[in-house]
Amino acid sequence: MAPPPPRRSIPKDRFAAVFSSLKTQTYHDPASRGPGSHTIRTIAWNPTGHLIATGSADRTLRIWNPEKPQVKNSTELRGHTGAIERVAWNPVKEAELASVSSDGTCKFWDVRSKTCVETVQLGGEGLTISWSADGSAVLVGRKDDTLIPISVPTYSASSPLPQATQTNQTLFAPSTPPNTILLTTGTGSVVIATYPTLTPLHTLYAHTSSCSTLALSPSGRYLATGGSDALITLWDTTDWVCRRTLGAMVGSVRSVGFSWDGGYVVGGSDEGNGLEIAHVETGEYVCKVETSAPATCVAWHPTRYWLAYSGDAGGLKIVGAAGAAL
Repeated sequence: MAPPPPRRSIPKDRFAAVFSSLKTQTYHDPASRGPGSHTIRTIAWNPTGHLIATGSADRTLRIWNPEKPQVKNSTELRGHTGAIERVAWNPVKEAELASVSSDGTCKFWDVRSKTCVETVQLGGEGLTISWSADGSAVLVGRKDDTLIPISVPTYSASSPLPQATQTNQTLFAPSTPPNTILLTTGTGSVVIATYPTLTPLHTLYAHTSSCSTLALSPSGRYLATGGSDALITLWDTTDWVCRRTLGAMVGSVRSVGFSWDGGYVVGGSDEGNGLEIAHVETGEYVCKVETSAPATCVAWHPTRYWLAYSGDAGGLKIVGAAGAAL
């Protein structure tokens, strides 16, 4: 598929006016098995932004076309017997998705054929997953703080790697081949380690309590981390110095993400209403997306100023998808 045409970044002084004019599209999943059962736990855009995946507590794993919100235009991937904890797309294959579940498996899917191409037994409940930039490696985390490297495309799992501290999320550095991994911990730190040996190289003391999420800007210049202290910290990856701390959240930061150009950052929380968007270079909050309930998961479109979030009434919502070309 041809890459999208280049887009222009919106300057800070114009962002609020432009972004506030965008309309929000709701994607309702009729597979909900009862009130509160369809809590979306994870969302992710595929590399081109033509598809978005949602995974829910009621075992529903669905692929949506953001420009066609009707459920008849979506695809449900069936096979998990427990809650979907995390999904991740292969960065170099727009139709390959991985999902981890509390059923103790990591499944790899071809969304075009709607089939599961491989199931990897984890030996425990799955919690998190990350995919290397070149698509050759996947790292799965279990709820007992054990990490499991998986090689792609053989889908072979290496020996489990138990961690001494609570490990909440992992993220590959954008190197080819993958040789560095970032790990968030229950002590509030981010450990930068070698891959696949997980030998610590450096530690960022990012939060005063558990660090739950992290994301790299598209250029790799900044690392954003979120913690249960309700803070987002922004780190310069050239020297690993914390440049800014964002404090508008009212509860634990459960997800964080950068806009396609790296100019803006937003966090999701399971407390409070509204999503506060901040300008990365200044730390100023420039726009707020009003929500009727806490929005736990957030994900920016890879090439547009579209912002997907979950947790609000009705299911998945995408700011900008309702008729906007921005």
